[in-house]
Amino acid sequence: MATKLHISIVFNEPTIQTAEGRKYLSEWGYPDSYEAARAKGHVDLSEVGVVEEKEDVQSALNELGYETSVFNMSNDVERLLVFIRTTKPDLVFNLVESLGDQAIHEMHVAGIFEVMGIPYTGSAPLSLGTCLNKARTKELLTFHRIPTPRFVICGSMRDVSHIRLPFPLFVKPAKEDASVGIDNSSVVRSPAALRKRIKYILEKFEQPALVEQYIEGRELNVAIIGNRKPVILPISEIDFSGLPEKYPKIVTYSAKWMNGTIEFEGTKGVCPAKLAPAVEKKVRDIALRAYQVMGCRDYARVDIRLARGGNPYVIEVNPNPDISTDSGFIRSSRTHGFSFNEIIGTITGYALERCA
Repeated sequence: MATKLHISIVFNEPTIQTAEGRKYLSEWGYPDSYEAARAKGHVDLSEVGVVEEKEDVQSALNELGYETSVFNMSNDVERLLVFIRTTKPDLVFNLVESLGDQAIHEMHVAGIFEVMGIPYTGSAPLSLGTCLNKARTKELLTFHRIPTPRFVICGSMRDVSHIRLPFPLFVKPAKEDASVGIDNSSVVRSPAALRKRIKYILEKFEQPALVEQYIEGRELNVAIIGNRKPVILPISEIDFSGLPEKYPKIVTYSAKWMNGTIEFEGTKGVCPAKLAPAVEKKVRDIALRAYQVMGCRDYARVDIRLARGGNPYVIEVNPNPDISTDSGFIRSSRTHGFSFNEIIGTITGYALERCA
């Protein structure tokens, strides 16, 4: 009988509340009580989602016939090294998104797998780090003539005087993911609001602020899988019609992660998105080019704003995106015809094929 392949699911469990999550909880009146927030339906899903995600991935891999183990790094690289040396998995299903509160360490963990010669799912360190650096991503996209909103990086308040972009503008941290640092004040329509938001980003996140053109229009998520011949899954759209009129039509941290908030309840994913054939082709072509230019592999998600004239602009490239059962990526996978188990098996298969 053939020996089962052993796949280790490696993740790093975050603390119950990030600083971003605490900010929202304190606004609701329970600054220190996660359980109170959960009872009210106000839950920071970015903090608990990874736990559920790894359990779902393990269940899928077990049902597909793989032997599995699960390892929580607990922000301890030494523990990870010991685990890899003793377990010697055939493949790591990489669900690590950060160490501590530093998202940049996502690439360094992948680098550990790389140096140790352990096959793993998802993108390589260079792609993970480059995509996290929003300015560098936009520079690469622009060089390859892939449309992305014009932008300026502000490393200090002195840089505000260099901004020559027309309002409205969108301001966010230059080196975060998962919508961290994005809320209803991120869209600014005046010089005073612009300065206030840049100051907030600089002080709160201790990193440069990315200021870009705000594209009025629809928001699309394009899930892509594969390597030699990538497959574009059905395009998903974020429906903002449930938001109050005064709210900007954007995916805030609250909309993505804070169950029970107005933003969370008012933004729903719809798949497939209703697009004219010519527009859909343009979106698919641009998303695929972005996937390839940024060196994504196995699976990724490209986020696009569709301007009113039907012109798409890439706003984010997300290697190793959220694959929890209710994520946008899985929504597109199911519309394509994949069950959850099948898409996990497909991602695993692409990684094994790469490393054969």
